[in-house]
This record gives sequence, C-alpha cells and structure tokens, in this order.
Amino acid sequence: MHSILSLSLISGTTPILVSILGLLGALWLLASRRRWYLLRAVPIALVVASVFGFSLYYVVEKVWRPFPDPIEVEIYLWIAIGTAALLLVVPRTMVASGLLGRATSILAALLVVLAASTQINLVFSAYPTVGTVFGVDSADRISLADLPGPEVGVVTGDPLDTSWRPPADMPTAGKLTSVAIPATASGFSARDAQVYLPPAYFVDPRPLLPVLVLLAGQPGEPEDWLNGGKLIETMDAFARDHDGLAPVVVVADATGSALANPLCVDSALGNVATYLAKDVPDWFTSGLQVDSNPRTWTIGGLSYGGTCSLQMATNFPDVYPTFLDLSGQLEPTLGDRNRTVNEVFGGNEAAFLAVNPMDLLKTRQFPDSGGAFVVGADDNDYKPGQKTVYEAAQAAGMDVRYSEVPGGHSFAVWSEGLKEQLPWLMQRVGLIS
Repeated sequence: MHSILSLSLISGTTPILVSILGLLGALWLLASRRRWYLLRAVPIALVVASVFGFSLYYVVEKVWRPFPDPIEVEIYLWIAIGTAALLLVVPRTMVASGLLGRATSILAALLVVLAASTQINLVFSAYPTVGTVFGVDSADRISLADLPGPEVGVVTGDPLDTSWRPPADMPTAGKLTSVAIPATASGFSARDAQVYLPPAYFVDPRPLLPVLVLLAGQPGEPEDWLNGGKLIETMDAFARDHDGLAPVVVVADATGSALANPLCVDSALGNVATYLAKDVPDWFTSGLQVDSNPRTWTIGGLSYGGTCSLQMATNFPDVYPTFLDLSGQLEPTLGDRNRTVNEVFGGNEAAFLAVNPMDLLKTRQFPDSGGAFVVGADDNDYKPGQKTVYEAAQAAGMDVRYSEVPGGHSFAVWSEGLKEQLPWLMQRVGLIS
C-alpha cells in the first residue's frame, strides 16, 4: 500500500500511463457502430461540454473573478474534456454489447476524467503523490498538549550552529502539530496553522531556534505547504545537514477560507495584517520556546502568500525583517487597481498607496531588511512583476536576491524555491554560518 501511495503524479511513468489509458478510454467512448450514437450522442456531448467549459471560463474570469490572476485556459479545456466523457457514459453503455461492454464504457469515462485531472495537476503540481490526493498524512504528528515545555537550559549563539552540539539521543526527524492561533488583537477568523518543529527542538538543552512563517496561495490552505510544498521533506533534509537545526515553521492562514482574498491588509474583509504582525508572533513566542528576537524571524509565501510576505516586510519591517517572495504579484490586487481600491479600501486610493509595497519601496529605505524573490522561468504572468519589485527593493536598500527556477506558476517552483533559498535565509537570521 505504501508503494502505491508514494507513486509520483508529476513525474516518472505514472502520468504517462494515466494519459495513455485516458486516450484509450476516449477512443472507446468515440467508437461505435450505431449511427445515432456517432451522429447525435457524440456531437451533442461535445457541444454541451464545450459550452459548459466556455461558460465556466466566462463566469470565473469575467464575472465572478474570485482570483486576482487568470487561470490557464488549458484548465478549462481539460474540464470540458472530462465533462464530455461523463456525458457519454449513459449513451455509450446503451450501445455497448453485454455486461462487459457496459462496464468498459463506464471505466473508459472514468479513465478520461482521471487523465484530465492528472493534466490539471501537472499544471500546478499541487498533489505530487497518490497519497496526497487522498489526504494521507505521512507526517510524524504530535498534539499541541504533548509538546515538551520550556527547557531550563538553552543554547544560543550568533550564528547558532557555532555553539550547538547535538546530543546522541536527538530525534532523526521533525514533528508536526496544528494549532488554532488566537486572534486576540485582530479578530481575524483564521483556519488552524500547521507547525513544524525540527529535531533539535526536542532535546535538552534546547537551542533557541528562529521562526519561519509561511503562507499559502489563493485559493489555498495551510496544508498546501505540506502537500505540493514538500515542507516536511525540505525541513527534515535541512536539519539532517545541520545537526538537527532548522527553523520552527508556522504555516499560518492568511485568507480565512479557500476562496477568500482579503489582500493581507486590515479591512472589512478581515484584519489579516494585524493577525500576522501581532497575533501570530504573540502565539509562537509565548506558546513555543523559540528565539524571541524579531531579527531571527522570516515570513514567506507562494503567489498570494508571496505578495503578502512582501507586504509584511514593508509595512512591518521591525517584525519581519527577512522575507521569501515566491511568485508574488506586483501589488496586492483583486484583479485590477480600481476594483481593489473600491472593494477593499472604500475608494480611498491614498489608503491603498499607504500600504502598497511598491509605493513604500519608492518612498522609504529598508537598510535592515532583506529577502529573496523566486519565480518560475516560464511564469510569464508573474516574472515581470517579480523583477520589478526586486529592483525596487534593491533600490530601497534591502539585501535581496533574485532567482528563476524551471517551471511555471506551480508548486514545483515553490517547493524548489524554498529548498534553494533556505540556506541563505538561515544564514541571514543567524541559524547557520
């Protein structure tokens, strides 16, 4: 069972095999000796599926617009293909011969849907394995109540690794827990955060570790960093290379729900800025034994979360002097400047400019701040904005770096971006030399 759950859905032979099976399924659905099926059922199904796909595109991209940037057209195409397969199930079973033929028709439709879903997943790399699709949690979890309390002896140092000597009984991997972070100051209705604690957190004397706050995209949820983001894999590997040392990672919720887009500011949509700048640090400095100096704190995120991380770094540089912007936008947006200003800032453009990172970078200097910008080499929608913001951050005195990794706007880029930039970020906050 483990071998099946660990099968990759974004590389290797599995996606190829699923695509071949889907093609065979489509050929079965399109083949029949019955003229009424070929001349009526198939064309009607294709037309209806096409209309559905186009209507979905129009509603999502032109009317509803729940996402600030357009979804790739190929996603709607694969949805239409899957819909056509489902529409053909009943008429294809009607013209099939015997029980085997009817069963084959149902299986063929399911294979087409599976192939279409696989192609959609390849665009985003959100579910890297079979296990992640079914929500199988392979993390070594520990309840919040069972976390070891504060240790009397602590290890400090700058950098920390020069003072740290791992004990022989240190765990070989980190643990994961979840927590409902109290929104005492903000009142923001956030979903539970996911918290990664590295091996070194579970020893005595305990090193005072830095904190990395990570944010998901929109649509999204904190668990995205555990699945497509490969957070545990990346952090455990980093810890193995550094004698058990790694940051404590708090994957916080910066949207409140999968489709919400509160723009990471304080507004009628939710006081996200106060939640991230006040409530989240208040919790991890009181609920965990970590380094309480904000100089050691980093905030990062992907897409919407990347934009949000830069917002925090420019609006609250004393709280988050270090950031990781993975495929963030040029500015926080609901799709365009007018809609953003009207719906979030009540038509007050000055209020928007007062918190917009690009405007802050033009008018202020940030000599104590720094961060990394990472974007997919093929991400033509986000790459120009990332370059522009990077140059503005550099001009504002920040210690910044820019990197492009293979891929588009997907978890393949974001997981690799975190892995690539983690050593530099941890050098900057004083974990490693």
